[in-house]
Amino acid sequence: MFIDKVKSSVTNGMDSTFPNGKESRVKMAYFGATASSHGGGGAPALLNRSSILRLINCNTSSSASNQLFFTTIAKSSYNKRQFYVRSEAKPKLKVPVTVEQGDARSIDKSKSDAEAVASRIAYHAEFTSSFSREGFDIPKAYLATAQSIRDSLIINWNATYDMYEKMNVKQAYYLSMEFLQGRALLNAIGNLELSGAYGEALRKLGHKLENVASQEPDAALGNGGLGRLASCFLDSLATLNYPAWGYGLRYKYGLFKQLITKEGQEEVAENWLEMGNPWEIIRNDISYPVKFYGKVVTGSDGKRRWIGGEDILAVAHDVPIPGYKTKTTINLRLWSTKVPSVDFDLSAFNSGEHTKAYESQANAEKICYILYPGDDSLEGKTLRLKQQYTLCSASLQDVIKCFEKRSGNNVLWKEFPEKVAVQMNDTHPTLCIPELMRILIDLKGISWKEAWDITQRTVAYTNHTVLPEALEKWSLELMQKLLPRHVEIIEMIDEQLINDIVAEFGKSDPELLERKLNAMRILENVELPSSVADLFIKPKEMSAIDTSEDKGSLADEEDEFVANKEKEVDRPPVPIPPKMVRMANLCVVGGHAVNGVAEIHSEIVKQDVFNDFYKLWPNKFQNKTNGVTPRRWIYYCNPDLSTIITKWIGGEDWVLNTEKLAELRKFADNEDLQSEWRAAKRINKLKVVSFLKEKTGYSVSPDAMFDIQVKRIHEYKRQLLNILGIVYRYKKMKEMNAVERKEKFTSRVCIFGGKAFATYAQAKRIVKLITDVGATINNDPDIGDLLKVVFVPDYNVSVAELLIPASELSQHISTAGMEASGTSNMKFSMNGCILIGTLDGANVEIREEVGEDNFFLFGAQAHEITGLRKERAEGKFVPDPRFEEVKEYIRSGVFGPYNYDELMGSLEGNEGFGQADYFLVGKDFPSYIECQEKVDEAYKDQKRWTRMSILNSAGSYKFSSDRTIHEYARDIWNIQPLELP
Repeated sequence: MFIDKVKSSVTNGMDSTFPNGKESRVKMAYFGATASSHGGGGAPALLNRSSILRLINCNTSSSASNQLFFTTIAKSSYNKRQFYVRSEAKPKLKVPVTVEQGDARSIDKSKSDAEAVASRIAYHAEFTSSFSREGFDIPKAYLATAQSIRDSLIINWNATYDMYEKMNVKQAYYLSMEFLQGRALLNAIGNLELSGAYGEALRKLGHKLENVASQEPDAALGNGGLGRLASCFLDSLATLNYPAWGYGLRYKYGLFKQLITKEGQEEVAENWLEMGNPWEIIRNDISYPVKFYGKVVTGSDGKRRWIGGEDILAVAHDVPIPGYKTKTTINLRLWSTKVPSVDFDLSAFNSGEHTKAYESQANAEKICYILYPGDDSLEGKTLRLKQQYTLCSASLQDVIKCFEKRSGNNVLWKEFPEKVAVQMNDTHPTLCIPELMRILIDLKGISWKEAWDITQRTVAYTNHTVLPEALEKWSLELMQKLLPRHVEIIEMIDEQLINDIVAEFGKSDPELLERKLNAMRILENVELPSSVADLFIKPKEMSAIDTSEDKGSLADEEDEFVANKEKEVDRPPVPIPPKMVRMANLCVVGGHAVNGVAEIHSEIVKQDVFNDFYKLWPNKFQNKTNGVTPRRWIYYCNPDLSTIITKWIGGEDWVLNTEKLAELRKFADNEDLQSEWRAAKRINKLKVVSFLKEKTGYSVSPDAMFDIQVKRIHEYKRQLLNILGIVYRYKKMKEMNAVERKEKFTSRVCIFGGKAFATYAQAKRIVKLITDVGATINNDPDIGDLLKVVFVPDYNVSVAELLIPASELSQHISTAGMEASGTSNMKFSMNGCILIGTLDGANVEIREEVGEDNFFLFGAQAHEITGLRKERAEGKFVPDPRFEEVKEYIRSGVFGPYNYDELMGSLEGNEGFGQADYFLVGKDFPSYIECQEKVDEAYKDQKRWTRMSILNSAGSYKFSSDRTIHEYARDIWNIQPLELP
């Protein structure tokens, strides 16, 4: 019956795979040619235009007919070609595929039933799959399913882009070095409202949708919150119908795949592209030249020109991003790098110099190999700078080409900021500023003054950190070598800034002016222009004229001169500070808006990080509290809880209008809701129990509290504080008998996840300590299920989608004032998890929204940190005895033979690099373990805990990325929604 329906539905009309009739004929000819290359035997190379290609299900009951053969039937009968496919041990494709001529149409309700979907999947399994023809196993099913969805996305993508072209609307372009997308299949199906159809279609094809979806590797295009935020923003932009694109790099290997061994973290190359990426469309016709090195010369017309050097090509790869319940499908354009084939040295290759022959191609390709290559070496620094410039140059060339195309024959550059908004996600895309200036001045012939006005009105900057090492600085010498023209432009911007500062603050107070220039200049440790430097020359102090006749002999003066010279020889030479380019300062100067990503962070940006700029240009500075997409981070990843929310709120409107989540508050004490709420949480916990057993070998109890900290491993995020608290808990347990233990402590499963940067030794020591503690505790029969410690290897978005719905306590315990915002805290709260944390980043606002009684607070506050560090430096800090006890316990070797002296030593001493407990672990430790005792007490009362959980979900409504994007669109980009008809 099902096969007959598919035959009928496809015979009666062209499947929506093909965008138009002409293209369908071309593709049919192509598919006829490619069929033979996939096991088609004696298939003709091309089909006649009058022929129709048709796949017919084989008759498995007859061994004689269970073979592959082709027949061409005359048009007077009915044009078709029949395939009989032999099925071996692998699952076979059960559904016929029909390809006929017809008009394009989007997938609508009439074509979204399971039969139509199954036909599209079967079509791609036969003709566009990257696997061999035989069978229909689950990896092949994933690729065919993804490609069938991509067809729909391309149709909607084309319609979206055509609308933007036709309306010539202002468009936002979001530039980021990271886009941490996660798996795309379930998200795309859900946003297209095809979950039911695809689930049923795959069931009839012999597979489960969730099993097929699990075959997708996470796209390795990001590491942490920065990249995940960028992906949430793209989802919201599409869902809210805003005209926008994302730009990034297509990393071949991403960051790295994390292995956990007895040595701790080990890194291997990520393999996410090895089986191909069905979501991307390679645009071989869209490529742009990107130049490095060379020199700058002045032409006969007086213009500066950048010539010579190393030239590469950036090639576009498009990833469609669908909105939820809308046809709008925007684009993430990723750049790969290569050189033209003429740069391959054929002569060298034929001479046996194979490496030399391929050198230029290798140099180009390695730009997009790794996310954040190690930068301890000059080569690593150069590669990182090349990555950043490639992103900026290729993206801006693309944006400008689009602007010129939409402008037609009347290109008015002064209107560029009225049509284009460029958002720099952190300092990585800072080179957008000098690159846009270079293009406008050198290539478009625009004056400096007009180009600077255009640039400032176009570009905006999001700051994501207060950490000094993350406020990028680049060696001026390196940048002069790699990007000589850009350094000239940066020097001119810096000189203009100096003049602006002098004009603003005057010359009457040289000390104030000098301090302002030192803080605000783009170029660090670079001489001031002579006109300004003269202001700071102090006159030499001259002694009063000695009129006495007893002046001493000339020999005495010579002796004194020689003695002074000898002293100078004994003194060590004063090191010359390196000349640097301060990228964050360039962002502030070159853009029209600077925003932090949480209220407390934005205040720190204004009052501390960029205080001098804030005083000069207060209107530039804004706050845009981060958000996460509720589609991925609760609706799709937590379907059981989502069903409960929909039931009690009375509809699914909350998925788009998260303010409706607040309605849960009135049911927080309802016993029926609480019972359903706990049941949904247990279902999610059971999934994690199975996952942990599979991934780590550890068995954990679903009855224990799931206590989770998952994020990038960094000292300021204080995973070290967490594991020290666990060690203290374990030590106290060991000092008790079984009855005392059970009475005192709540059972916990403490789960960690996250990657330490490959060259960050201290972070890797923390990972090693966590895994060593876990190995000891998890195998201690005295403790049993009362305490487990599990480090999940290779934490990524897909793992987060499993862990977050199961979480009950989540740790966001960074040193106050160090975390810009955080976004995982929002995801946990949205899923009914209770947070323990400091008043840092978005924790402050989450606590306000969910209620102080539903947030476990501890630790020093941001305004106290400077004083506490000063106290430590003066030797006044007295550590808590419990803190000293924990360190000694670790040093005792109870967790294995590894030497933790360097890790523990970083928490000791009063000053010096790698010492003095810069992140105040020791200071906050007593408050932290006392707060954990309150957590234990609260969890024992499940009614109270469930109420807190419900109120966390209810109070998370503010933290939707939809709200954040509305604010960006209104306050920074000045773009309007444009919904497709």
